[in-house]
Amino acid sequence: MLFWLPLISFVLIVIIVKVYLQLTSGICRSNAHMVGKVVIITGGSSGIGLETAKNLAERGAKVIIACRSVRRAAKAIEEIIKQTGNTNVHHRQLDLASLKSVRRFCSNIYNTEKRLDVLINNAAAGGLGSGKTEDGLHKGMQVNYFGPFLLTCLLVPLLKSSAPSRIINVSSSMHKYGEMDFENLNMERYWSDHLVYANSKLFLNLMTLELSRRLRGINVTANCLHPGVTATTVYKNIKNSVIREIVNTLVNFLNKDLWQASQTCVYLAVSPEVANISGRYFSDCREKKPSLLSQDLELAKRLWIESENLVDYKLPIE
Repeated sequence: MLFWLPLISFVLIVIIVKVYLQLTSGICRSNAHMVGKVVIITGGSSGIGLETAKNLAERGAKVIIACRSVRRAAKAIEEIIKQTGNTNVHHRQLDLASLKSVRRFCSNIYNTEKRLDVLINNAAAGGLGSGKTEDGLHKGMQVNYFGPFLLTCLLVPLLKSSAPSRIINVSSSMHKYGEMDFENLNMERYWSDHLVYANSKLFLNLMTLELSRRLRGINVTANCLHPGVTATTVYKNIKNSVIREIVNTLVNFLNKDLWQASQTCVYLAVSPEVANISGRYFSDCREKKPSLLSQDLELAKRLWIESENLVDYKLPIE
């Protein structure tokens, strides 16, 4: 009997967590339309990004899915159009693991779009290993943070000219396990897949904080969010099949469905309740307190400067 006690305890804990997550899951109740609005969603071809794209397209927005795979994007666009009836859904190729691709994407946006109302930095990946990109940056850190950082900086002028506009960064509660070591921003001294993911989300939070300070008074807001535990593809790159299956099994049981997980992102994109709120962290359509590191203004300023140096771009200060 004693042999079974740990297993029974574990199962009970998992069930309690599951019930709690379902009962506290927030829902965006705003019926605000998005007709005439232009939205960019990175990683919008699957998971939370796709569900968010469907919701905003249904509200009438022009939705631009920014992702690497043309095939997956085409399939996603077909699904969105079929479900919403909105044909104003498009794909622009973007590989966050290449800063050249980020710059090319932004150049294309400036050539084709007169406005940008909402930028959603949703794309993320886990388990990418310790390799570097052609830009000399750790691949996981670039895909999850440095790429979105450059993308956002390059699109800020268009967001300013389209104000009121919103920037939304999809973070994670995993940020609480991140470390702030300015000698290891690029994971060159030590790393693990877990630390890469946690640090990238912590950095996104700090980027949001500093961005809100820099954009203060011009009607461009920046907020971040934890979507909740969900059945996402973020762990598909974990190479150890046993660990990957264990993680997927637990996540799939505990998860919100993708529609539930997209609700806070939709809320931040459309709700008039947050029109004038910036620099905050949300979960379940409610403002929450992130880690103490995520609220450190001096760390946010220093990280911003270091990030500008690493991506070789300085956001003009007007």
